[in-house]
Amino acid sequence: MNRAIPPIVSIAMACALPWMALAQDARPGPSFHEAVGMAWAIDPVRTELQVGHHSARARASAAGSWFAGGPTLSGEYMDDHMLGSNEGYTTYQGGVSVPLWLPGQGSATKQVASAEAASIDEQLNVEHMALSIRVLDAAAAALIARTRMDVAHALYDATARMAGNATHAVHGGELASVDGQMAQAAMENAHNELALAQEEAQNATTALEVLLGRPVVPDLSRYGGGDVTQARFVSPRDMEDNDPRIKVAHRNVEAAEANMKLARRSFMPNPEIGVDAIHEKQYGSPWDDRVGVNFSIPLPSEVRNTPIMSEARNRLATATSQETQARRMVHLEMMRVRERLIAATTARQATRSAAENMEKRAQAQERAWRVGEGSVDTALAARQAAANTRLASARAEVEWHVASIRMLIATGVVP
Repeated sequence: MNRAIPPIVSIAMACALPWMALAQDARPGPSFHEAVGMAWAIDPVRTELQVGHHSARARASAAGSWFAGGPTLSGEYMDDHMLGSNEGYTTYQGGVSVPLWLPGQGSATKQVASAEAASIDEQLNVEHMALSIRVLDAAAAALIARTRMDVAHALYDATARMAGNATHAVHGGELASVDGQMAQAAMENAHNELALAQEEAQNATTALEVLLGRPVVPDLSRYGGGDVTQARFVSPRDMEDNDPRIKVAHRNVEAAEANMKLARRSFMPNPEIGVDAIHEKQYGSPWDDRVGVNFSIPLPSEVRNTPIMSEARNRLATATSQETQARRMVHLEMMRVRERLIAATTARQATRSAAENMEKRAQAQERAWRVGEGSVDTALAARQAAANTRLASARAEVEWHVASIRMLIATGVVP
């Protein structure tokens, strides 16, 4: 017995040290709302969309200009030196012209830019919602991994205790050596499970840290079914209309419609109008300076207009199709979220009761084995079953909180 206990103690200490390090990080963390705020502050997609939003607003502001583009400068210089006559015939000519808006083209351009800016606003909301779900999934994975580690540690403690008792009984001649070997094997299996659980917990915590920028795990246990009943939107139709994915799809349709209007208003290239000035140096000429007006009016052409209108129609058709698909997808997701919450509530209640009963059974089987009324394999199997049901119960508890938060996110609330 004295030779068997030190290996057990050394293995226990080796497993306990990393578990204690992770347990120190398992203290209550920030709320889910605070965690989403941490992730949102460092989200690169948010920065990209904000730049796009400012660009769209700048285009809308620029579309309020009096002219359709910047001025064009032109100049000419002519003389008779190259001809060899060299009679002093020299002409300087310069002009400036500006493009004009076609009827309704300026307001249509501004509407397109404003609609695109509004679409990017909704895309920011979509990204915030998607980020909230990513934070929720990562936090749930970290909590479940830590729960698995706790259950594995408890199972290892129980099997190590039973292995120690079995070794003592074998040395005292009260137990067959095969039973002692079985208890030792169960402890080794529990040791392996604990190592795997620690690895999973460390990986899940690291993934969450990358998302949040801090080594914290949000506390999801404060959110439950009572929060769902207080949500602002209870009707499925209201929830769908409030979903940012449907809103951004509708904004894209509005932008496509504005672009179609702009394409119709741009039925020809923009005309230009300006002022020209001429200064001539000619021998004996009674005039040497002239000022006039110039204009340029390109005529409409099907070669130019057909591709523009076709592209506008394609954009509108694509946006309309995507809006329909978005509504179908969101409707299906809402149904899944609701059914998931119902199933998680049932599973939470069932697994909690099962875990309590299996723990009582494991304790009874271990007591029966100690007094010689049961076999060691039965006691070990009962302890393993109790650990499995405890893990299932803890997982169901986390999934119930996750389902509740997911339902709130679906209603447009980040709890």
